[in-house]
Amino acid sequence: MMETLTTLGLAMGTAWTSGINLYATVAILGLLEKFGATKLPGDLHMLGENNVIAVAVFLYLIEFFADKIPYLDNVWDALHTFIRVPAGAVIAYGATNQMDPTILYIATLLGGGLALSSHGTKSGVRMGANVTPEPFSNWFLSITEDILAFVGVILAVFFPIVIIIFLVLFLIFFVWFAPKVWVRSKAVFQKAKGIFQKYR
Repeated sequence: MMETLTTLGLAMGTAWTSGINLYATVAILGLLEKFGATKLPGDLHMLGENNVIAVAVFLYLIEFFADKIPYLDNVWDALHTFIRVPAGAVIAYGATNQMDPTILYIATLLGGGLALSSHGTKSGVRMGANVTPEPFSNWFLSITEDILAFVGVILAVFFPIVIIIFLVLFLIFFVWFAPKVWVRSKAVFQKAKGIFQKYR
């Protein structure tokens, strides 16, 4: 039972951090596996391969700079809706693919859902921050997200019960926050549409 909870905590926690910063998540997991700090469950041990780590670090460096440029970060986030969310499901699947099929399928679905919730929260907060003319709030948010992704992965690997408790609290927050993101997103799209029509 405890081993199952540990694996699920790692799977759900890293699926959630994938929605914030996928490449940092993969790079940290890979480095922890490669240097023997942990033994990742299921097929996640493959993240410790040199080529996987190299690609993840390279893409993380690109995201590190792209994520700190106002409006470019919105485009980056929009594109990564189709990358982070499926990747969160894949990471959850990889962690649990040697467990009971019922647990495997539930974990995969939850992993994708958690990645979507963290990605949606990140994108919504960034969209609101980019309305302001100064770049400093954007840089602060980006660095905070990087730190959150790093800390989240460490908690998921070494303190999985803690990350499970955190995720429950996050989902409660997300239920409250999601409608506000939707309203803000509609307002931004309407404003963009008005600007586009003005200069047609």
